[in-house]
Amino acid sequence: MSEQVLLINRRPPVRVLTLNRPQARNALNSQLIHELERAVDEARFSEDLRVLIITGAGDKAFCAGADLKERLAMSDGEVRRFLSAIRRLFSKIEELPLPVLAAINGVSLGGGTELALACDLRVAAAHATMGLTETRLAIIPGAGGTQRLPRLVGIALAKELIYTGRQLTAPEALAKGLVNRLAEHNKLMDVCLELSGEISKAGPIALAQAKFAINRGKDAELHTGLAIEASAYEACIPTEDRREGLRAFKEKRQPHYKGR
Repeated sequence: MSEQVLLINRRPPVRVLTLNRPQARNALNSQLIHELERAVDEARFSEDLRVLIITGAGDKAFCAGADLKERLAMSDGEVRRFLSAIRRLFSKIEELPLPVLAAINGVSLGGGTELALACDLRVAAAHATMGLTETRLAIIPGAGGTQRLPRLVGIALAKELIYTGRQLTAPEALAKGLVNRLAEHNKLMDVCLELSGEISKAGPIALAQAKFAINRGKDAELHTGLAIEASAYEACIPTEDRREGLRAFKEKRQPHYKGR
């Protein structure tokens, strides 16, 4: 019987994906990457889903990166295929048309930090640590770390962290803008679910379009970014949800959005 490496907890409008290899510090092996990609593809078309949370099993590790024991047995060609798969997975997470939260419940190194960077928001347990440690192994971050980290914390700090392979404590990560919030380790999921509840009150089409505008516009010059924003706003105008929002405001009640 194969190992159950990914746990899926459906609690609409939120879904929690748990990397379930605690004995290996939730390291990413080929099976886990395949199953996580399949779960992300399913989430993309789940009409009752508003927020996706990704976390790790246990309280010691979110994800220690790639499974180096598996990597040792790979040929050069197999390593290239593995990297292609993990890059594709992280890009799919980044491009999901709904908010994705990383609940960082412990150590997050290498590919684990790259996974967190592909998410929209990061909430870290107070005892968590994060770092892109690949240069210590004579490689570089290969699943988006050299591109996503500078965009989040700035190029100078990103270079320092990647060149040294230094790990940050959770309070340091918060101070440098790498994570959004901290939580006590036994309250981490409560904080993530509370944040997800806040997000879920918004219109799902609006969330998808806001994410699209931010992601596509962040590297464009202002004129292009504003055009992207205008196009994203235009997509919201003919929706039932927009009219429902206006009615709810007028009637002083909570809106009931349907994603239409």
